[in-house]
Amino acid sequence: MPDIASLRKTLEKHGQSHLLRFWDELDEPGRAVLTEQIAAIDFDQLDQWIAQYVRKRPLARPSGDIQPPAVVPAKPTDPAVLAEHQAASQRGEELLRAGKVAAFVVAGGQGTRLGYEGPKGCLEATPVAHKPLFRVFAEQVLAASRRTGAAIPWYIMTSQANDVATRAFFRQNRYFGLKPEDVFFLVQGTMPAIGLDGKLLLAEKGSLALSPDGHGGCLAAMKKSGALADMAARGIELISYFQVDNPLVRCLDPLFLGLHSLRGSEMSAKALPKRDPMERLGNFCLIDGKVIVIEYSDMPDDLARATTADGRLRFSSGSIAIHILSRSFVERLTAGRGAALPFHRADKVVPCVDESGKLLRSDKPNAVKLEMFVFDAMPLAGRTVILQTQRNEEFSPIKNATGEDSLPSSLHDQIRRSAAWLERAGVTVPRDADGQVAAAIEISPLFADSAEALAAKVDPKKVITGGQNLYLGE
Repeated sequence: MPDIASLRKTLEKHGQSHLLRFWDELDEPGRAVLTEQIAAIDFDQLDQWIAQYVRKRPLARPSGDIQPPAVVPAKPTDPAVLAEHQAASQRGEELLRAGKVAAFVVAGGQGTRLGYEGPKGCLEATPVAHKPLFRVFAEQVLAASRRTGAAIPWYIMTSQANDVATRAFFRQNRYFGLKPEDVFFLVQGTMPAIGLDGKLLLAEKGSLALSPDGHGGCLAAMKKSGALADMAARGIELISYFQVDNPLVRCLDPLFLGLHSLRGSEMSAKALPKRDPMERLGNFCLIDGKVIVIEYSDMPDDLARATTADGRLRFSSGSIAIHILSRSFVERLTAGRGAALPFHRADKVVPCVDESGKLLRSDKPNAVKLEMFVFDAMPLAGRTVILQTQRNEEFSPIKNATGEDSLPSSLHDQIRRSAAWLERAGVTVPRDADGQVAAAIEISPLFADSAEALAAKVDPKKVITGGQNLYLGE
């Protein structure tokens, strides 16, 4: 435990002496917790952040000439682009077979908003087998490993709130068939909540008010946890990044991996054509030759609604949090202090104790939370690639309890994709009068992890009846 006198001196220097206001009331374990939290803070750096993000509000709109970026089409018609797709798919398979690829999922969230108590990755999220999200992704990793004959490590970033429960869930489920040594857990970093006056807040007399540092914190967490060193020891070159709430994601897409490699990209992204100008997706943009993402809430209205001569959205490429990062790029960004990413300010209501130790719950924002977003690494990359994908193939997140981007809407989309794959393979799928699939269908990645793989395995004469629950597994 650091010397309390030196700790007081540091806090006094930086105007944070109030953090030890209740020191004499704490027992030894309580003092140890508070001391550890305080000692983890770089107060010189914190002072800069407070001056930059708290005492003034950063401008949301980047300066410069904002243009739409170049995007690789999902279904090319140009012969040269089609040839590149074919070469990229082959290159991606080669990288997987050579053991050069790792999967990385951001899984620090809880399922509270969905009415589920526990890590979001433990939520049952498939239409027939009711698999938890973690199993959905584990089966993709296992399928790719079996197909290529290579070990594919999976790095799972948890949070302080769900790390213990997540690890226990994997043990209870025997790692879903994966080797335990190929599953690496790392914990997301935290940032202290900062009062509007620049003072750090106490959640309790002996604890700071802390919150996750955003998905951009994964870069620093990779280094701090030893994940980057583990990747280097394994010979991993590419990190396939995705988030835990999207059961349609392709965790290890050979085409995406191959494009990243062939074009010498340091960070790549998948994009969706936006449904409408105000869809809640970040906007891929180009400023001074660098790809950036402007949050939907920060995108100037005139740019968000701008159209081309044929009526299409000019800024149509939306970010869906699917990336490939070169390990060497992450190593470069984390070589110094932190992860070289800017923070984003969010004004929040944070319960905290007052000067008397009483818990306060404000009815309006009383604090600033600082978060990093992983897409802010893109302008730091020497080269980037944006690959357009199809919504019905790869994106149906579970974010809300009802309505759009909910579990019901995702289940519907999963069934629709499975039905489309079967129909492409020649199987007749029952549909109702409105054209909706009239059966519950689920295809395990261990049976087929793509439409092409399914077509090679399924009998086109297979009969699916209306109202049937069909599961195609191992």
